[in-house]
Formats: sequence, C-alpha cells, structure tokens
Amino acid sequence: MSHTAHIRSHRKPRSRTASTIAMRAGVAGGILSTVAVAGASAAANAAEPVTQTLELPTLTADLSAQVAQSAEATQLAAANYQLQAERDAAAAAAAKEAAKDLAAAKKAEARKKAAEEARQAAAERAARDSQRTTLAAAADTGSSSVSTSTHTSTATGSAAAVIDFVRAQVGDAYVSGGTGPNSWDCSGLVQAAFRQVGIDLPRVSQDQSTAGTQVSLDNLQPGDILYWGGAGSAYHVAVYVGGGMFVGAQNPSTGVVEKPLSYDPPSGAVRVL
Repeated sequence: MSHTAHIRSHRKPRSRTASTIAMRAGVAGGILSTVAVAGASAAANAAEPVTQTLELPTLTADLSAQVAQSAEATQLAAANYQLQAERDAAAAAAAKEAAKDLAAAKKAEARKKAAEEARQAAAERAARDSQRTTLAAAADTGSSSVSTSTHTSTATGSAAAVIDFVRAQVGDAYVSGGTGPNSWDCSGLVQAAFRQVGIDLPRVSQDQSTAGTQVSLDNLQPGDILYWGGAGSAYHVAVYVGGGMFVGAQNPSTGVVEKPLSYDPPSGAVRVL
C-alpha cells in the first residue's frame, strides 16, 4: 500500500450542476444530430440528382396583346407579299400577251397598207399600159385581137385585166416578200394581179398552186397561173399571158420579165378564171 493511500485528496470534489450536465448533453446531442443529418443529406444527394427549377416571368395582359399583334402583323405582311408576287406575275404575262397581239396587229396593218398601195399603183399602170399591149398585139397579128394561147384565142374580160396588170409591172424589181407597187416577189405579183378582178388569192406560191382547177400545159388559156414544183409545194408562180409567153417576178437579177415557156418550163398550171 502506498504511503499516501491513507491521506485524503486535497482537491475539492467537482460539483456538477444539472444545468451543466444538460448543456453538455445538448451539445453532444446537437453534434450527433448534425452528423446524422449531414450523413443523411449526403446519402440523399448521392442517390437522387438535383433538379433546379427556373421560374419564367409571367406575361402581362399588355405584353400578351403586343405579342399577338406582332404575330398577326407578320402573317399579314407575308400574305400581302404573296399576293403582290401573284399580281406581278399576272401583269407580266398580260404584258407579254399584249405585246404579241400588238406585233400581230402591226403586221396585219402593214400587209393591208401594202396591198392597198399595190392596188392603186396597179390600176394606174394597167390603164397606162393597156394601150401599149393592144398596139403590140395588133402589130404581131395584123388585127386588133390579142393572140393569147399556144393555140389561137383572145384574152377578154377578167383575163385581159390580169394580163394587162402583170405586163404593166415588167421591169420592176424583184424583192423577196415584195407586194408592190414597184417591187415584187412571184406570188405577190400574182396575188395583186388577180385582186384587180376581185379574186383574193392566197399569199404564197404553195397555196396559189392549188387555188384553182388543175389544167394541162397543153391546154393553157390566158390568165392561167403557172407553177414550178409540185402542186401544194410549189416554189415559184407566174401568169400565162398567151402566145407561149408568161410574165413573172423571176429573181433579183431579172426582176419582173415576160419570157417564153421554153425559158423556164413550168411544172403545172391552175385556172381560177
């Protein structure tokens, strides 16, 4: 046994009040609670993802109205743009069609004017040349009748008028598309000649070669239309004036000439008188 075992301690025994004990118990309990809560929170965080919710501002009545008006204005602008595009396309198409109609009208007016000028000039020249033709024929036959066939016949009436007209144009220039009064192509001359007697022939050689009754080259009469090439596909026409002769607008080198059939034998003939 220690030599001091019988001696009482000189320190005073600690006195623990109830409040002290309670405080310490509370601190300890708080620490333990904090640790428990922290552990539970960590476990929860590890188990579930964190979701963050953002609150958008609430549209006011005025702002909603402005948004609606803006959308409506955008739709209206798009509709107006489409409508204007359709109107522009329609206007362009109408202008193109009007241009075509105007060009056609101008061509028709030009043809009408050329035909009228040809008619007037032809009437003047026919009257002037009529006496010359009659005198020349009288000198050849010794009479006042005109020999106008490979056989013997006399041109009268409409045939005589047609012949007078084409002979009056002898010496005029040949121009492709010419319809007079001082230049002609072959079908333009033939068309103008028959117009003098009220017969409206087609404008081109192909159509003139089928405009009347087909006749044999051995039985020609004055005023018959001669053609070169096939009937319906002729490339040249002239007027038979009798005596084995024809008058036609031949080419740019010769112009309008009177020539014998042997100069350029035709393929066929049609009769419209």
